[in-house]
Amino acid sequence: MDSPIIWIVAFTALGGVLSVFAAAGFLLLPANMRARLLSPLVSFAIGTMLGATFLGLLPNAIEAPGVTEPHAITTTVLLGLLVFFVLEKMVIWRHCHVDECEAHGEAHRTHVENARRLASGQLILIGDSIHNMVDGVLIAAAFLTDIQLGIVTSIAVIAHEIPQEVGDFAILLNSGYSRGKALMYNVLVSLTTVIGGVVAYFSLSLAQQAIPYVLAIAASSFIYIAVADLIPGLHKRTELGATAQQIVLILLGVGAIALTDAVLH
Repeated sequence: MDSPIIWIVAFTALGGVLSVFAAAGFLLLPANMRARLLSPLVSFAIGTMLGATFLGLLPNAIEAPGVTEPHAITTTVLLGLLVFFVLEKMVIWRHCHVDECEAHGEAHRTHVENARRLASGQLILIGDSIHNMVDGVLIAAAFLTDIQLGIVTSIAVIAHEIPQEVGDFAILLNSGYSRGKALMYNVLVSLTTVIGGVVAYFSLSLAQQAIPYVLAIAASSFIYIAVADLIPGLHKRTELGATAQQIVLILLGVGAIALTDAVLH
């Protein structure tokens, strides 16, 4: 394989799918065990998303070559939060007309809650698609620099994605997706890494200029999902023991991202 495009396609496809299937071991567990683990995994997912955002995505976006004004990145994050708010609102409107939901009591409030959970799953797929495309761009840039660097970068991406993919499965299952659909959608989303890699190969200079702002958009999606959709669900359990467990698992999620980043750098 002498051509960089062959290496790029092979490793972006392998990296995306391999990280998904490594995390998919969760789906092989018995149903009662999955049910017990689902809530803790959501806490862990919050940690991985916040860790990936504040330890990875935003620092890389702000420190990227060509970014002379950090306010441009933070403004992009702010606009991204507003965009994801509107996207979630549109998903909820699609499943429940506002006037009807407010007028018909508990049944409709439950319907809205279910719509919010569905929106969380759809938004995590959107956010992951953006994130994976950026991973593809980074892998392509590494392979165009040096084949060995490309391989090392691909391994780093796979290792970085596994803890996040575990959290993604938990979010999709919590949003009402079946195991089969959660796996199928995660595999399809993982293949956007290939798209990012191929686009970067043919237009690398443009892709490099856009990377900081795409990273900022991906960061805003993770912040919004963690803070607006997932953390409120944790407040349903107010016992001291449950709260302590949630805090520990969030910190473990952040720690998993930090450890992966430290080992690979």
